[in-house]
Amino acid sequence: MPRDPELVAPGLRLRALRPRDESEWLALRSRNRDWLRPWEATLPPEAQATDMTFRAFTRLERRQRRELTALPYAIEVDGALQGRVAVAGIQWGAQRSASLGYWIDEAHTGRGIVTRAAALAAEHAFTIGLHRLEIAIRPENAASRRVAEKLGFIEEGLRRSYLFIDGGWRDHIVFSRTQDEPRIGRYWGGDG
Repeated sequence: MPRDPELVAPGLRLRALRPRDESEWLALRSRNRDWLRPWEATLPPEAQATDMTFRAFTRLERRQRRELTALPYAIEVDGALQGRVAVAGIQWGAQRSASLGYWIDEAHTGRGIVTRAAALAAEHAFTIGLHRLEIAIRPENAASRRVAEKLGFIEEGLRRSYLFIDGGWRDHIVFSRTQDEPRIGRYWGGDG
């Protein structure tokens, strides 16, 4: 497998963050801080957060890709960074599973970008040998639920107090999909 594989579809590229992306990435994150606050996991107050430079962050992600513990990607549309998709928490052995997470710049919602990006990342995860992917979504996040449903992920149930988000422990609904389920429809490159 290439060290930092890019995943490409018409008008869309998933790629590793590079140190030279720092100013563009920080501007994207800053612009979307309030938009992402209700959905993005953070450390609880008692956790010891360590400050990390952007360069250290990109090195960490490179190591995760090399060790196949995570596959983090920046979403690039028309040459500009627009969001994030990641296959994270990869478990090998008998489990062969991971979590799929994503977000898109608020200005680019409703265009199917994140759905296509999530399909590309999921297909790559299945191609390298993962058997199962999960998406955990806050019950009130209707847009994210639609992404999971469009990709054929099946709702499995509620995980109570699953992640610390926006100042509290939040419930999540878990959706899953396995390698052996047929991947048909426009987001997987098939008909429909």
